[in-house]
Amino acid sequence: MRLFFLLLFISASAMAQPYPSRPLRLVVGFAPGGAADFVARTLQEPLSRDLGQPVVIDNRPGAGSSIAAEHVAKSAPDGYTFLIASPSSILVNPLLTGTALQPQRDLAPVGKVSSSPLVVAVNPAIGVGSLRELIAYARRNPGKLNYASSGSGAAPHLAAVLFQRLAGVDMVHVPYRGGGPAVQSVLAGDTQLSFATPPSVLPLVQAGRLRALAITSRERSPLVPDVPGMAEAGLPDYEISFWYGFFVPAGTPPAAIARLFQATARAVQAPATASAFAKEGTQAVASASPEHFGAFIASDAALWARLVRESGAKAD
Repeated sequence: MRLFFLLLFISASAMAQPYPSRPLRLVVGFAPGGAADFVARTLQEPLSRDLGQPVVIDNRPGAGSSIAAEHVAKSAPDGYTFLIASPSSILVNPLLTGTALQPQRDLAPVGKVSSSPLVVAVNPAIGVGSLRELIAYARRNPGKLNYASSGSGAAPHLAAVLFQRLAGVDMVHVPYRGGGPAVQSVLAGDTQLSFATPPSVLPLVQAGRLRALAITSRERSPLVPDVPGMAEAGLPDYEISFWYGFFVPAGTPPAAIARLFQATARAVQAPATASAFAKEGTQAVASASPEHFGAFIASDAALWARLVRESGAKAD
C-alpha cells in the first residue's frame, strides 16, 4: 500500500511539472538542407531559449513529407512533438496519395512561421517583358508555352494552374523531380517559364539569364522589391503564397499549444529571424493566435483542393 501511494505521489508530481519540462522534437519531413529544414533550424535556437528546453530537429524524409506528418499525428498529444509543414505537405499530399491522414482532424495548428511568393520567371528568348505580354502571347499561341514545375501537384504546378484559369490561357505542364531541374529546363529553353521559389531564380534574374515578370502575391514584396505583384502586373484577382507553419497532434492540451504558440511568435518576430529568412526569399510571419491560423488553414485548404481537382494532378 505504501508503494502504491509513493507511485501515486510521483505520478502526481510529474503531472504538476510546468510545460515544458523536457526536450521537444521538431519533426521535418525532408532531409537536411532543404527549405523546411532551413526554417526549422533558424527557429531552433530562439525556441529552445524561450521554452527553457532543447528543441531537437528530427528529419523524417519521404513521401513528400507525408511520413513526418503521419508520425506526428500518431505521437503522444503532450506538446513535446511538433511538425513543420507547408501547404504542399499538409493539404495537397493527402489529396494526391489518398492517405488516411486528415490534417484538420489529426493535427492541431499552432501558428504560421513564414510565407513567400513564387516568381513568374521566363526565358528571355520568348520575347515578353511583362506579365501582360506573357498573357497576350499565351492567348495568341494556346498550348505552345511549356511551363516547368518541381512535380505534379507541387506548389509551382498549382500556382500555374490558378494562373491559367484567371488569365484564360492554355499552357503545357512539364513536371520535373525538383525545383532545380525545373529552373534549369527554363534556362536551357526546353520550357519557357516557371513559377519558382525566389532563391532558385533571382540570382539568374540578376545575371540576366532569366526575366522575372511578377511575384504571386497581390502586392509587391520587400523580399523582391524590383518585381511587381500580381495586381500591378495586370492580374489583380490572383494571389497565392507558399508558407510554413507548426502543428501538434490533435488532442494536445490547450495550455501546451498556447505556450508553444507564444514561443513561436516571439521567435518569428525576432529581427535575427527576419534577416535570416529574407536572405532565402522568405518573410517571417507570425499568426495572431492558433485559432487564427486554424481559420487560415481551413480557407487555404479549399483553394488548394480546388486547384488539385482542376489540375488533375496524381501522385508520382
